Amino acid sequence: MTVWDELVGQDRAVKTLQDAAAAAREVVDAAGPGTGMTHAWVFTGPPGSGRSTAARAFAAALQCTGDVPGCGVCHACHTVLRGTHPDVDVVRPPGLHHLTDDIRRLVRLAALAPANGRWQVVVIEDADRLEGPDLAWRPANALLKAIEEPTPRTVWILCAPSLEDVLPTIRSRCRPVGLVTPPVAAVADVLVRRDGVEPEMAMFAARAAQSHVGRARRLATDEASRDRRTHVLAIASRLNGVGACLTAAADLVEAAGEEADAATGERDAEETAGLALALGQGSSRGLDSSGRAQLKDLEKQQKRRATRTARDILDLALLDLVGLYRDVLAIQLGSGVEPANPDLTAEIRTLALAGTPEATLRRIESILECRTLLAGNVSPLLAVEAMVLSLRAA
Repeated sequence: MTVWDELVGQDRAVKTLQDAAAAAREVVDAAGPGTGMTHAWVFTGPPGSGRSTAARAFAAALQCTGDVPGCGVCHACHTVLRGTHPDVDVVRPPGLHHLTDDIRRLVRLAALAPANGRWQVVVIEDADRLEGPDLAWRPANALLKAIEEPTPRTVWILCAPSLEDVLPTIRSRCRPVGLVTPPVAAVADVLVRRDGVEPEMAMFAARAAQSHVGRARRLATDEASRDRRTHVLAIASRLNGVGACLTAAADLVEAAGEEADAATGERDAEETAGLALALGQGSSRGLDSSGRAQLKDLEKQQKRRATRTARDILDLALLDLVGLYRDVLAIQLGSGVEPANPDLTAEIRTLALAGTPEATLRRIESILECRTLLAGNVSPLLAVEAMVLSLRAA
């Protein structure tokens, strides 16, 4: 098994990265010019295509000490994939956007020589969140100079949905690698081989997740995730009045918040207890002013993370709704394409008969507009309320 095996349906991208990793080894071993390797990359692709997975696989291949870069069995490959390699740093936005201080820390880190003598690799996930209305482009500006004047043996890997989501001044200095939506059959095959999922369930999950690999795995292995999906998709049949719309919006936002609390609560408690212990206390009680300040800063970070997690969960719910209306549109147009939600055929046909293709397109546009608003600093409840009212009015 190699580091590339987790990349589903990305043969072209894998070949590009394999060639680059081989060229990078020539540079380290002084055995060749290293043609094909560069210091800055931007990985793009739709949700679920595996941008972060590709970044980690490439980072592992660059650090690999096996016979072939990315062997998947050497110590370097294992530590990179586990997130413990000293020369690979991965940063995610703690909230809705990256923080300038985090990017500056990465810039300082990138200026250091790699500890193992190979490469210093910095991965920035969600590079489209390098700027925001309150940050005035500062994180991106902090990064730009480091990419303009690269240090030897440092590799920057940015992940974003599309090239247009990355600032022109940054993307022009990066080599792009485009990922594609993997085939449903390929995603189902991975679930069967890697996770031991029954073939029928694997195919259902792959279709319902619209080939989003991580989401497909959750749907296939977690009954609670399947129940939440069913609850979300039922919204389309509940929009009988303004009151019903507002109730559906509130339920959707509340469910996302509860799921985010469940996902982050245990980690938050462990971090708080760990910080208190590191400060010489058995608990957060009895800390001095410095300790309390550090604890308060940790709480702020945890709050930002919870906010982002809730919005990401809400975004996945909206993608489920897009998939539902996509199936409705397919029936209305008689396209004959495979449905994303074959378990809801009766409900989808009812919705198709009750509307027109134009109305369905307007509904899809309303959902996509809500996703755009959620990516900014708009109240989730207000954005979702506006969306469900638009769904009813379309």
